[in-house]
Amino acid sequence: MYELDFSKPQHVHFIGIGGISMSALAELLLSKNFKVSGSDGSASALTAHLESLGARISIGQSASNIEDDTDVVVYTAAIHPDNPEYAEAVRRGLPMMSRAALLGQLMKQYELPLAVAGTHGKTTTTSMVSEILMHCDTDPTLLVGGILDSIGGNLRKGSDKYFVAEACEYTNSYLEFFPKVSIILNIEEDHLDFFKDLEDIRNSFRRFADLLPEDGTLIINSDIERLDEFLSGLKCRVITFGHSASSDYHAEDIGYDSNGHPFYTLCHKDEKYKVALGVVGEHNVYNSLAAIAAAELFGLDRAGTLEALKNFSGTERRFEIKGNIGGIKIIDDYAHHPSEIASTLKAMEKYPHNKLWCIFQPHTYTRTKAFLHEFAAALKAADTVILADIYAARETDTLGVSSKDIAELINAAGGNALYFSYFDDIENYLLQHASDGDVILTMGAGDVYKIGEHLLGK
Repeated sequence: MYELDFSKPQHVHFIGIGGISMSALAELLLSKNFKVSGSDGSASALTAHLESLGARISIGQSASNIEDDTDVVVYTAAIHPDNPEYAEAVRRGLPMMSRAALLGQLMKQYELPLAVAGTHGKTTTTSMVSEILMHCDTDPTLLVGGILDSIGGNLRKGSDKYFVAEACEYTNSYLEFFPKVSIILNIEEDHLDFFKDLEDIRNSFRRFADLLPEDGTLIINSDIERLDEFLSGLKCRVITFGHSASSDYHAEDIGYDSNGHPFYTLCHKDEKYKVALGVVGEHNVYNSLAAIAAAELFGLDRAGTLEALKNFSGTERRFEIKGNIGGIKIIDDYAHHPSEIASTLKAMEKYPHNKLWCIFQPHTYTRTKAFLHEFAAALKAADTVILADIYAARETDTLGVSSKDIAELINAAGGNALYFSYFDDIENYLLQHASDGDVILTMGAGDVYKIGEHLLGK
């Protein structure tokens, strides 16, 4: 494995520099006096920002973008060996590293790197920890998987003490990391185009936990099945949170305000104190327990922690209130797994509305095929579900599965589902049938959010 020498900044070239994570890593290297170049398929606000900081950006990918003084090339999982820049780097014998490997090397430059992992809730929990650290004046460095308004994006460059980042299990990329503190929020089936089954996923998360040094700490959800087996032989300190009263951190007396925001009594050892959140849903109670456990591990001011959580209103695409049209509220959410959908629709039960229109765009053919019945069962909770075509992402359709299959299953179970091939048709239907007091909830990891934005004239 090639190691960057941060005391001797080099020229690093990024293939696919315009992505939200790659651009953040490039900006971090620029702040550490590295020379940065990169390429992407199209110009964007992110590439323009990097150019303003001194990066050389090429639109379009070509072997000629690999300059003679390039020292190392960074690439994402989406880049294949036939990419002209990748192939040129190989031809020249240049050191190459994945995006995850670079992130792991950056982690080692900080005193207290924290990695947030789990099948669901990573972005929100990372954001909660980030807000707490900032509110407590710790000057953290943050790399969030979504847009956090308080930092004006997904990156905050701070001191060399605290470093907080998401840790994604897909392709085992988080096994390249070097955390001192890790959070595991949950372990469920997902990414079955890479993992064989749930046991394979559990093994991956256990390998992630094993990355922690003996003086490190794992903060983990006690609701994870066979937890004792999972933790057996782990050398680091373990702190638990969850539903069980035997957890180190658990919640009692959960209630909701008029906007669906939860409040609860936090129980930790012999202490009990009140917590109020600025985000919706019971699932966020448990995300906040993990964030509080991290804050207390770091010795942060409790009053500051609680105030930060109360003021935190979420990140972009996580139950994001986009606006109103004709008395109809439009909300967007990133949920793309049945468990996430169920949690979001359960949160809607506490949120003021008349009729709920859920516009769901499945994400990838493999996930749709694997969870076809689970999607239908979770979505049935909405008053009316409108299915958009599957967002293919990195895949091609070789499985013969369609969004229509989900609609048919919902209707067969007594629900109310419709299917439209085109966003324009969905928008027209909503304009004709939604009314004052209703909520339109766009949901999915693809571009379904555009429906709400079009309705709002954005």
